[in-house]
Order: sequence, then structure tokens, then C-alpha cells
Amino acid sequence: MVGVAVEEHNIVLTGFMGSGKSSVGAALAAALGRRFVDTDAVIVERHGPIPAIFAEHGEAAFRTHERELADELADETALVVSTGGGMLIDPAIADRFESSGRVFCLTASPATTIARVRADGIVDRPLLDTADPEARVAELLAERSEAYARFEAVPTDGRTVTEVVDDILVRIQG
Repeated sequence: MVGVAVEEHNIVLTGFMGSGKSSVGAALAAALGRRFVDTDAVIVERHGPIPAIFAEHGEAAFRTHERELADELADETALVVSTGGGMLIDPAIADRFESSGRVFCLTASPATTIARVRADGIVDRPLLDTADPEARVAELLAERSEAYARFEAVPTDGRTVTEVVDDILVRIQG
């Protein structure tokens, strides 16, 4: 964030699926009068559905789209960006976003994650197509814990979107 004024720096939200990145990001952008960008939505708009990208071109193609988009967004200022849950596991992407602003990792327990995904009506997630989805979420969170630990954690369990937004606002204005 060297050389980027606080009022211009980007705010990037990462975290696991169901942590609230899109909801919090949209509300935070509205509160700050900034443009909100959901990286998964941009990739879908430009390249088609994410499952189709994986099926037709492979994970490497999807990760290339993520890197290209990260470079593009990190060159902009005063954005609120919600990333895909695995996007900032790539250290190069994490470095790029950190150079343009503050990165927060929204956290939620496996039980909360599953409840939110199901409440959103998302039932076609391969992640949940298992006998014990909570155990699978816990396993994936453990795999990503080192990458996520790099960023400032913002807990979302038992909190409203407004409470999480207020927490982030205090942190960036403090």
C-alpha cells in the first residue's frame, strides 16, 4: 500500500465461500461511495460460467483469468473488491492486491458457511455434494488457513452485514 492514499486505496475482501464477501462488499462500497467489483461475476461476464471454464478449459485457464483480472483491478483506485474464495491463495495475486490497498479476510465457521450457502439457494456446489459437508468445509479451511492468515481477519459468525461493514469501517478509518 506504499504510496496509495487511504481515501484512494482499494479494499479487498477475501475468505471462504459463504463468509459474506459479496454482501459485505456491496454494502461497504455503498457506505463509502465506491465502485464494487465481484471478481467471480466479472469472470462469468467475460468468460462464461465458472463450472464451464473448468470443464472446457481446465483450472489453469480459470486461474489465468483471475491473475489477469487482479492485475487490472490493482491498477485502479478506490474500489471495493470481493474475490473468489481461492483467488488470493496465489501469492502473486495476494501481493498485487496488497500493493493497491487493504485486504481483509472474512471468516465464518463451517456450520455458518453451509447454512449461508444453503440459505442462498446454492445447491449445485460440488463442495456440498458429500456425506459430511461440514467436515469437507473444515478440511478446505484448514488447507487455506496459511494463505488466509496473511490478511486481517474479520469474523462474520453471528453478525449482520451492517455489523461487519461497521467493523471494517472502524479499521480503515482508525
